[in-house]
Amino acid sequence: MKRILITGALGQIGSELVLKLREIYGENNVVASSKSMEKEGSEEIIKSGPFEIVDVLNPQQMADAVEKHDIDTIIHLASILSAVGEAKPHLLWNVNMNGLYNALEVAREKNCGIFVPSSIAAFGPNTPKDLTPQDTIQRPTTIYGVSKVAGELLCDYYFERFGVDARGVRFPGLISYKALPGGGTTDYAVHIYYDALKTKEFICNIKEGTKMDMMYMPDALDSIVQLMEADPSKLKHRNAFNITAMSFGPEEIYAEIKKHIPEFTMRYEVDPVKQKIAESWPNSLDHSAAQSEWGWKPKYNLETMTIDMLEKLRKKLNIDTI
Repeated sequence: MKRILITGALGQIGSELVLKLREIYGENNVVASSKSMEKEGSEEIIKSGPFEIVDVLNPQQMADAVEKHDIDTIIHLASILSAVGEAKPHLLWNVNMNGLYNALEVAREKNCGIFVPSSIAAFGPNTPKDLTPQDTIQRPTTIYGVSKVAGELLCDYYFERFGVDARGVRFPGLISYKALPGGGTTDYAVHIYYDALKTKEFICNIKEGTKMDMMYMPDALDSIVQLMEADPSKLKHRNAFNITAMSFGPEEIYAEIKKHIPEFTMRYEVDPVKQKIAESWPNSLDHSAAQSEWGWKPKYNLETMTIDMLEKLRKKLNIDTI
């Protein structure tokens, strides 16, 4: 990667990825883009380097940005997430599929590499639950999951048919202290840290014992850089690599936080829509393909992530440690 365009740059992943890549590749070599500039916390992204208005449903806007900035790599993050998608399936399909098609077409026409994230949502209730293999049955029961499977196949097609250097990972739930999530099933694992510090109590919308794979955002950002810089001759899969860092249920993250905040309490008010989605996903992933093909290795587990999350959030929320 040398000159990079990021779509959906003001979202949960993009808002952190832009700043990381600007540190690595230079501020002027990473172009952030979004369909609007009006999002809380976007000032640093917009002011620290080039920014373009790009609606992924308008391929000409994307092509113009690529041409203007001499882009060689597109990181396509613009999408609608799982819980929002179940409420607005038509919107999700339009943004996730037509937006991806437009991004791949621009990558083909302009000879760009492209990174497209998939998700554990690409699996379904018939997928092996524990240590889910890299290559296995994928029959998701959500529109988000369906779009992710279709996206994986479309990226593979563009590589095989047109030679587009398309790469991607299947992200688990992502946890960050910087940006709040935007309507995913694993959002509880971010909000629990905020409520633990602010109110000392949390209402969990996912049932006790519901294990899902998770990852701390610094590891997720590293995975994008590592994969996009990997030797293409060693990539057998290219798209949709399983990656993970930890797997836990709500009671486990609660217990870990409680070690640091003894007065913290949690009760359950299960959201049936999110619970049904969560139960259709794997408990844990086998990420040996990513390990062997491009050296993937996470740095954080639940214990070390919790320590860092609480420390960073205390500073962000201006909460004393005493």
